[in-house]
Amino acid sequence: MTEPVTVICPYCGTQFETLADCSAGNQTYYEDCALCCHPILFHLRVDENGKLLHLETLREDE
Repeated sequence: MTEPVTVICPYCGTQFETLADCSAGNQTYYEDCALCCHPILFHLRVDENGKLLHLETLREDE
């Protein structure tokens, strides 16, 4: 189950849309910015039914 999410790159400030895979439960993973290609750290939290609760994006060095 993927869900479209809009994020803002913590490096360059670009807003872009990506897909969050909620089927695997809570996750921490990296995805590159669509514009500046810096690695963004994603912290994904989902509930017991696989519904997205919270998505936090951070710089790699935070």
